[in-house]
Amino acid sequence: MIQIITYMLAFYFVLKGIEILQIGLASSRSNRKGIITLGALTLVACVIAAIGFVAAQDEQAMGLSSSMSSLTGLGSPY
Repeated sequence: MIQIITYMLAFYFVLKGIEILQIGLASSRSNRKGIITLGALTLVACVIAAIGFVAAQDEQAMGLSSSMSSLTGLGSPY
């Protein structure tokens, strides 16, 4: 369940980064280069954060799975 929530959070981060970039692209200011740069940097940061969160969550799940598999032979009735 936590993995699903983490994946949803990662997807949300990417969508928010795209949204900020679109706001910069749709700006009607004459000098919008700074806004577009900020939007692009935000999108890159959001993608990196999403990848980091998913990787950390997957690592934690793998660690938990391996620790649980090593405990299965210690007197478990199942």
